[in-house]
Amino acid sequence: MNWDAPWLRPWRGVGEGLAAQVNGGLTVAQALNAAQRAPVQFVPQAELPAGMAYEQYIFDTGRVPTRDGLHDFFNGLCWLHFPLAKKKLNQLQAEQIAQTGIQPVRGPARDALTVFDENAALLVAPEPLWQALQAKEWEAVFVGLRPLWAQSTLLLFGHALLEKLVYPRKPITAHVFIARAAIESIADLDAWLAQTLSAPLLASKPFAHLPVLGVPGWWPDNAVPAFYADPSVFRVPRPPAPEPGG
Repeated sequence: MNWDAPWLRPWRGVGEGLAAQVNGGLTVAQALNAAQRAPVQFVPQAELPAGMAYEQYIFDTGRVPTRDGLHDFFNGLCWLHFPLAKKKLNQLQAEQIAQTGIQPVRGPARDALTVFDENAALLVAPEPLWQALQAKEWEAVFVGLRPLWAQSTLLLFGHALLEKLVYPRKPITAHVFIARAAIESIADLDAWLAQTLSAPLLASKPFAHLPVLGVPGWWPDNAVPAFYADPSVFRVPRPPAPEPGG
């Protein structure tokens, strides 16, 4: 794992040591518990009762079923860094389960909660950059407004997103959530998220799509504008649907 990668640097202080413990023979759950930083206990996946929703079990017991592997390693790492936000997400997930039960297809709120948990990135950026990103104006985002990235902070939150970037590929795309507050530390961001997140907010799909390797300074090949001339990754927005009768 390349802890020098820009997307992993914020996690390196804790994550590199935990990874070394796992490589030394501890299970992922044991290494995460040894950090003593999370409001939950990590337990073997086998402790999840058959037929019980994973999120409900965490909410009821304060125990997180954990497999050995990168996916659950990064999930645990997120619990260590964002304990308040992860607890809030779990609370919201449990509320949705209580309202709708376990359905074959998640409803919009529960689906959005899962998207945030698995694939979110948090962006503090000047408003013009955020607006261009929402509109998928890729030339503006990465070329015309490129200097604004120096005034921006991007922090990956989703554990599936972090897992995918262990083997970086150009198409890997984050669901970006704008952080509309001055964020001085991960702890500040954690507290702000816990106060801000709600099921209605996330169900409104407040995300912008961002191919992560396009971020200036995050991948050597994006130093030239031709990197972005790839419509399979930097997709143009779909035209609006015609109005009925139009």
